[in-house]
Amino acid sequence: MKRLAFLLLAPLLLGAQAPRLVPDVSQRKIEIIYSFTGAELLLFGAILYPGGRAPSDDAQIAVVVKGPQQPMLVREKRKIAGIWINADSADFRSVPSFYALASSKPIDQIVDPRTAVIYELGIDNMQLSPSSGGDPAEDRRFENGLIDLQRRGGYYSETSHGVEISEGVLYRARIAIPARVPVGRYTAETFLIEKGRVIAAATREIDIDKSGMEAFVARAAQRHGFLYGSFAVAMSLLLGWAASAAFSRLNR
Repeated sequence: MKRLAFLLLAPLLLGAQAPRLVPDVSQRKIEIIYSFTGAELLLFGAILYPGGRAPSDDAQIAVVVKGPQQPMLVREKRKIAGIWINADSADFRSVPSFYALASSKPIDQIVDPRTAVIYELGIDNMQLSPSSGGDPAEDRRFENGLIDLQRRGGYYSETSHGVEISEGVLYRARIAIPARVPVGRYTAETFLIEKGRVIAAATREIDIDKSGMEAFVARAAQRHGFLYGSFAVAMSLLLGWAASAAFSRLNR
């Protein structure tokens, strides 16, 4: 009976000795208004070692900020007879609209490739879920194209030495949020890594939404698409007529 009790309690006792992360973010909600030019998100926190244990010299931190998942269609353009036209395409069922990784050291130096894939640590380790089910080499080519587009837009980024660890227990990282960032609920995941293994993880949520006139226009476009489109066309015609009339008066 004593042996059985020990075997049942052992996982609990070992789990109680594992370090724990206490993370936080500088902003739980980011509002996008007409003058929004981007933001800088500060992620910080502490590593709590139970029983007064000394901080580990091998402890590393990786922070991942992800945007809402969304389907995406990637088209390849080809120049045929001097004209650029859409050629091949690939559908992706679930793509992070935003992905930013910051780590205390390069990811390939602190975790093995398998662990990096399991926790999606690194842009190349994201699971983008192409729906074509065709040639793996072709799918990978489109994945590379998608990643390149997202990188150039500022939506995907990696910073190898973007996390600063102080006294072995405090950490902080900064993530840049671009001006045209998609709205929705974001997650900030923090991973504590020791000897190549993830030994603790914690998540905080961040809401990014439009505010003021931008929010009104977005809601109108979603809820009343026909009226919004009609109004946009009417405004375009009116402004075009006004510009034409003003130009005619100036030339008289």
